[in-house]
Amino acid sequence: MQKSNNILYVSFLSVVAALGGFLFGYDTAVISGTVSRVTLQFNLTTLQSGWYVGCALVGSIAGVIFAGALSDKLGRKKTMILSAILFTMSAAGCAISANLDQLVIYRIIGGIGIGIVSIVCPLYISEVSPATHRGRMVSLYQLAVTVGFLGAYLTNYYLLEQSSSFGSSNALLTKIFATEVWRGMLGAETLPALLFFIVIFFIPESPRWLIVRSREADATLIFGKIYRDKNVVSSQINDTRAMLYTEGQSDTKLLFTPGIFRAVLIGCAIAILGQFMGVNAVLYYGPSIFETSGLSSGDSLFYQSLIGLVNMGTTVLALLIIDKVGRKKLVYTGVSGMIVSLILIGLYFLKGEAWGMSSLFLLGCFLAYIFFTAGSISAVIFVFLSEMYPTKIRGLAMSIAGLSLWIGTYLIGQLTPWLLENATPAGTFFLFAFMCIPYMLIVWKMMPETAGKSLEEIERFWLKKGKR
Repeated sequence: MQKSNNILYVSFLSVVAALGGFLFGYDTAVISGTVSRVTLQFNLTTLQSGWYVGCALVGSIAGVIFAGALSDKLGRKKTMILSAILFTMSAAGCAISANLDQLVIYRIIGGIGIGIVSIVCPLYISEVSPATHRGRMVSLYQLAVTVGFLGAYLTNYYLLEQSSSFGSSNALLTKIFATEVWRGMLGAETLPALLFFIVIFFIPESPRWLIVRSREADATLIFGKIYRDKNVVSSQINDTRAMLYTEGQSDTKLLFTPGIFRAVLIGCAIAILGQFMGVNAVLYYGPSIFETSGLSSGDSLFYQSLIGLVNMGTTVLALLIIDKVGRKKLVYTGVSGMIVSLILIGLYFLKGEAWGMSSLFLLGCFLAYIFFTAGSISAVIFVFLSEMYPTKIRGLAMSIAGLSLWIGTYLIGQLTPWLLENATPAGTFFLFAFMCIPYMLIVWKMMPETAGKSLEEIERFWLKKGKR
């Protein structure tokens, strides 16, 4: 079976779809280098500044709500094309926006693109990947997100460094890359967005979606490029068709089938719990936490970039072993390390001064936390969500679980400053450590090990669960 797989072709399809993850990461992280400059230029109040930062999240929630239905109706490929158009409009619009209202509108448009790619890109990769390589291929999406984060940090740093020496007779270019460099930071996303738009035309539609639409001849051609072996192709077509026959009901009824609805609830639980284990709190507020702990003399952008490097490097490691080790073992090991790291961070804030802990100890704990997080829950969440649900409603079900993830992201973004102030930093990180426990229990007791199983085998597992 493995010898019949055309891994180079599958890798090409996966890398193209993963470019959506890069845009996700870049669009999310680039804002960090622009806040102070936009606030100063438009003389923003604290509330307006917060709205500028958070408006893209509103778009992301809207995007994730409609992404599943769009991908199920239009197809995975057309939905990715739509997201590429939105990213391009957003980046170019932000670079030339005349006022705060226009800037916010274009940021919301980019947020819609983020919401869409967070669903459709991992979904597409899971549907074109052989079972033996699916975890690795879907993890490419998460890797691309981390590369996008790092790319945004480095682009911000580079453009800021070059802004003082930028010379051009063109007034618009001078405005974008020198006098108002935040425009260049946001606008630089135009290039990867256009690249994403172009390369999508070189990949086919998801063969499983084509089977749902009764286009088996087209699906056979695509599966033939993925598997090469005609017997494997025929078996895959028959297996997918058989599951559609077994489902044999409307999308809504299938969604509320006991076993499938159970899978949706579990997906929602691990998606939202992952946010309350402190992942985005550390990524978003890490630099400000460093500043309050004695590291303020350093360059916060350096520490941010260091976190980005560890995040990306560990994701590469997880990508290489996820199909060999399995999803659940990665979670057990990684979440255990997260708990220890979070407890040590909490102890630093509680007893650090009395125990003589240096601020570099805190930096080490943060980097350890990112290492264990990137190698476990961040690496498996999109893999889990992209392979848990039936082909017929995979987009819809992923949208529901994805919505819970974005709600968790929003809540933790709003609550973290309040927690740091009222529960103290120590109490906040102890809470994050505690929230790791229910996540581990859910994965242990309720999730199947999906490594090496076909999407149809995973679907049968959930349907059997519903009959018990």
